[in-house]
Amino acid sequence: MKKIFFLFILVAATVQLNAQQLPHYSNYMLNDYPMNPAVGGSNPYYEGMSNNRYQWIGITDAPRTYMLSVNGPTKNRKMGLGGLLFTDIVGPTRRTGFYLSYAYHLKVAEKVRVSLGISAGLLQFMVDGSKITLHDPHDNVISGGVEQMITPDFGAGIYVYSTDKKWYVGASVPQILQNRIKFYDYSYTGLSRLATHYYATAGYKFDLGANFKLEPSACVKYVQPAPVQFDLGLRAIYKDKVWIGGAFRYLDAVSAMIGFTMQENITFAYSYDFTMTNIKKYSTGTHELMIGIRFHKTPEKQSQAKIK
Repeated sequence: MKKIFFLFILVAATVQLNAQQLPHYSNYMLNDYPMNPAVGGSNPYYEGMSNNRYQWIGITDAPRTYMLSVNGPTKNRKMGLGGLLFTDIVGPTRRTGFYLSYAYHLKVAEKVRVSLGISAGLLQFMVDGSKITLHDPHDNVISGGVEQMITPDFGAGIYVYSTDKKWYVGASVPQILQNRIKFYDYSYTGLSRLATHYYATAGYKFDLGANFKLEPSACVKYVQPAPVQFDLGLRAIYKDKVWIGGAFRYLDAVSAMIGFTMQENITFAYSYDFTMTNIKKYSTGTHELMIGIRFHKTPEKQSQAKIK
């Protein structure tokens, strides 16, 4: 019984049982860099993004995710650099990650680039035993203090895009190493490992006159042994400043989103997820807020000349 209980705690620390371990978010089409290091440097400016997700409001100890990312190009636009910091909290468990990334951009056509990217970082898993109530208070399988472990992690990706940001296609593989998640010498089981994930994203902007654009997007996620999960999104954009949209996440939720950009460098976006699973009986939904800031822009003429 002790082994079964501790196995549950270990798996819960990776966010979902038999599902993807990495946190997901609804505004992926606005910030896909955390999923794919090859996205870093694809825009002609540095951009910082903050994603804050509060899942299943109304349920005690429901998941909360806080993410901060920064990425941008070098002066010659041939390389991209970036960094990512996130914290994923579920009840007494916490998962924190820090990554740095590098991407190299190849010109394959006049307006088409192919980027190859890698990321490296550290993951910390933590369990606060003082927040866990045991059926047997004298059960020593979990201490009353904080237990934690740190493990390295690597990821890689490819990103094909147009320089006018009209379309993109990407694929990435986070958590390549599949390292153990191990708090005690006697607690290791075959399930307590990092699971390699597989992501694929794509999007296209259709011009609907001088002021309007329509952007469908898709994100496919797979991690063994969970079934393939996919998100389908659609945004209606006005003058590249204001948009409304929605998304459908298979076997999970339907999202409504809205956002705007002010002064051409500050972006706000909000989404609300309507849960479709049985959890909807106990939760009022999921809130997600994103804030982005664009920094110095690389001069277009200079960057185009140097990338040839």
